Amino acid sequence: MNTTFSCVGCGKCCTDHHVPLTLAEARMWAADGGQVIVLVEAFLGNGLGLPAQQREHAERRSMVVRSGAAEAHVAITFAAYNVGPCRNLDEDKRCRIYDRRPLVCRIYPAEINPHIPLNPAAKDCPPESWEQGPELIVGGELIDRDLVQLIQRSRQADRDDIQLKDAICASLGIRTTALKGDGFTAYLPNMDAFAAVIDQVSAQPPAAQTSEWLFHLSGEDVAGQVQAAGAQVVTEPAQTYAFISLRAA
Repeated sequence: MNTTFSCVGCGKCCTDHHVPLTLAEARMWAADGGQVIVLVEAFLGNGLGLPAQQREHAERRSMVVRSGAAEAHVAITFAAYNVGPCRNLDEDKRCRIYDRRPLVCRIYPAEINPHIPLNPAAKDCPPESWEQGPELIVGGELIDRDLVQLIQRSRQADRDDIQLKDAICASLGIRTTALKGDGFTAYLPNMDAFAAVIDQVSAQPPAAQTSEWLFHLSGEDVAGQVQAAGAQVVTEPAQTYAFISLRAA
């Protein structure tokens, strides 16, 4: 089935969405006075928390760390924190920073994760967006070559930035992750401190981090699986972060 798409300028994709940012974009967002949210997830070296067919993509955008006696792969996302309309939308729902908008904004509505197919029903765009415009997907393949290159740039930035993101998190005291598929740990760092650490780490990348990560889990059942694999699990209530559960209620 082929998919067409044309933006109608409704602004829904710019409302209540935390937009993933590259490291450079996160620094720009902070400089512009915006808030960045840090979202962390990880899977274990034995594969816990990750379907086997997704492992290659997940490994390429994560960093190998220690958690107790276990090896874990931590993925860190810096995202623009948007509760309500994006701070860059004007009264006419137009983007004030359109020429320098983040990569993910340029890529929308396409997906960056190769394991997530584009599903119009899962997008906020109104039906008329999918009833007009140029073809986006033909025969299951994305045909816009410029868009394909943007997606590749975004994936490469994930790979290039992960070590510096880990160092930034270490400096900010961020060392608790969720298990991939079970949830995310979410941090809202002070933006002055966040920007200063990005500048410091970017100017002089530190040596490999040795501090280990802890896991925050949604329940005792999954916590038992993580502990059985040798990883460390938090025992105190979250104070510096929120836990976003992905498990069905």
